[in-house]
Amino acid sequence: MTETTLSLPRNHYGTASSLRSESNYLSNMANLGNIGAAIGHHHHFDPNPEESRVTINDVAREAGVSVATVSKVVNGRYGVAPATAAKVMQVVEQMGYESSLVASSLRRGTTNVVGVLLAGFEPFSTELLKGMSQHALGRGYQLMAYSGAIADDMAVGWERRSISRLAGTLMDGAVIITPTAALPSTKMPIVAIDPFHDPDGPPFVDTDSLAGARLAVEHLIELGHTKIGHIRGRLDLESAHVREQGWREALRAANLVAAPEYITDGGYRREWAKEAALSMLQQADRPTAIFAANDLSAFGVLDAASELGLRVPQDLSVIGFDDIPEAAMASPRLTTIAQPLQEMGAIAFDMVMDLINGHPVEQHVQVPAQLIVRETTAPPAGLSS
Repeated sequence: MTETTLSLPRNHYGTASSLRSESNYLSNMANLGNIGAAIGHHHHFDPNPEESRVTINDVAREAGVSVATVSKVVNGRYGVAPATAAKVMQVVEQMGYESSLVASSLRRGTTNVVGVLLAGFEPFSTELLKGMSQHALGRGYQLMAYSGAIADDMAVGWERRSISRLAGTLMDGAVIITPTAALPSTKMPIVAIDPFHDPDGPPFVDTDSLAGARLAVEHLIELGHTKIGHIRGRLDLESAHVREQGWREALRAANLVAAPEYITDGGYRREWAKEAALSMLQQADRPTAIFAANDLSAFGVLDAASELGLRVPQDLSVIGFDDIPEAAMASPRLTTIAQPLQEMGAIAFDMVMDLINGHPVEQHVQVPAQLIVRETTAPPAGLSS
């Protein structure tokens, strides 16, 4: 089936064409090895890290030089003969020695590391990370991806804890993806992506969710649907409220009713969205189409439809929001609203680099959305196309 793309006009903030990838998601995950990131967790892979880590003393002993000489070489200071420096670097490469990031930052006052703080490594965040990593190449900075929400009872406020742990000695600035709470005041440069609603928060990047939601619902209306449901997103995020607003506005513009029984919470989670859709679709007068606030929620709706024996798109049309790689690989392939996620990651990286270097940035950078028509939307049963 041919894939159709409908774009909104690009504004002046867009720095490049969309970098959307529809390759296999597992191969995309493998590409994250290029991030050069240390992934922070609340556990240790090595039960005896001090015993296994190569130290500066080990390098000095193997190279037959003093610890001071090794320190000079790895930190690029003068006072070491070229032949000796070459020998030390050879030993460093052979032994896999890495100097302490904390110690180096204390000496230099900078780490040359940008932190990327996120609740978990799900498809939305992964695409943003890929955009940042590709854009960071050759810029003299590494990315450190840190997952701070390790359990449901710690899911709110994880970014505040992460910032307090990492700011200053482990990173020079941070990009925070979908923060759950207002961020603490800090001197460290911070940029948010799809933020918690906080008028006094840091600069942020997002997609024009209002226009994107209207595109989604207008597409369903143009197909002939009049009973259109909505699975909402995370209510602490501005994007969820704006997408609901777009659903309501598009219905109102077409003189259709936003029925209260046709809207329910999905929290941007597949399992929650499935349960919400099961309830909505078992009503006597069920919707013939559902706009889900993100693609994972749309997959939850597809799961519910399958469980109830409803065919998509013959019995039910479904449209998502994000265009994660799985959207193009699903069966049927998901109609959705595309966010240029990799481009958004690149823009956020540029913004935090500007802040690190003392340059002003826009408070709000917004990128346009696109309607991607695939195989999960069609005219309602009984209505010819």
